[in-house]
Amino acid sequence: MATEYFLSRWKGYEAYPAFALGQPRFPQDSFTGRYLHFKDIIDWKTLFATKKDHTQAFNLLDRWKSGERGFATDEEMWKAQKLKQSTFHPDTGEKIFPAFRMAGYVPFGWITVTGLLLRAPSTATMIFWQWANQSHNAAVNYANRNASQPQPISRYVYAYCAAVGAACSVSFGLNFILKRFKDLPKNTQFIFQRFIPLPATSLASSLNVLCMRGSEVATGIDVYDRDGNVVGVSQVAAKQALKETTLTRAFLPVPLLLLPQLILPKLEKISSIAKCDRRLLLLQSAVCTASFALSLPVALALFPQESTIATSQLEEHIRSKTKKDVLFFNKGL
Repeated sequence: MATEYFLSRWKGYEAYPAFALGQPRFPQDSFTGRYLHFKDIIDWKTLFATKKDHTQAFNLLDRWKSGERGFATDEEMWKAQKLKQSTFHPDTGEKIFPAFRMAGYVPFGWITVTGLLLRAPSTATMIFWQWANQSHNAAVNYANRNASQPQPISRYVYAYCAAVGAACSVSFGLNFILKRFKDLPKNTQFIFQRFIPLPATSLASSLNVLCMRGSEVATGIDVYDRDGNVVGVSQVAAKQALKETTLTRAFLPVPLLLLPQLILPKLEKISSIAKCDRRLLLLQSAVCTASFALSLPVALALFPQESTIATSQLEEHIRSKTKKDVLFFNKGL
């Protein structure tokens, strides 16, 4: 919380400005504002909200939407909207399973990330953890997709198989190439082996998004004006949404897998922990979880969730329906 406090004070942001329904709490025209926004809505404490908490949040938001004022503070209204945004899909309104929410990405994903960084894994172990990690990623991609246009489940089943297959193939291929270079010093081989999960997972995560959400480009996604009125369905906006999400997922594993590999060897040298496999595993899990928690909001903040696109870039059937210069779309997470 201290980081968010100092960042918001540095930028001159109010902790709880005047509430605006459907709008982010912090300005989205800067990286800092987007970081604070995503850090807020991926708060893991929202996972423990009860059905009563959800009902109260929806009641507050509905009363505000109906025109009532003065029945709650700005802080209470922002917290109600945060709970809704972190728990329910913006397009379908359906409650997202906790493990597949962005708020649950770290609490439920640290196990697979720790598995990816195990020292000297066997081929079977490496493939298992890649499968587990990309299966979780696929579920998160599906749960946080743009769902303004329905897609058949069969497409997602095919995409899941392709995404997991690509992840395992990339990781196995890099390890296979490394083993072919038997003349390399053992220390060099060990270093390469430590860092193989980084390019493998980054590439696999990108392919995962392309597979799981590629069908959106064929059907298009809704674009709407500032008031939320849908103007049309755009394939151009879908391509931009997919591109931005893919870049986000490609960047996400970089600090996540790079920091532990830089920190752990130094800790092993200066500590007796390295002599105890159990303590080393606990230390590795702690470092991975901390890196995960730091990297997620940074990656998400690369682009706003509600992205903008110039109307002039969209299809003719959309341009003919509006005089607005800019339209909006849900990028997904």
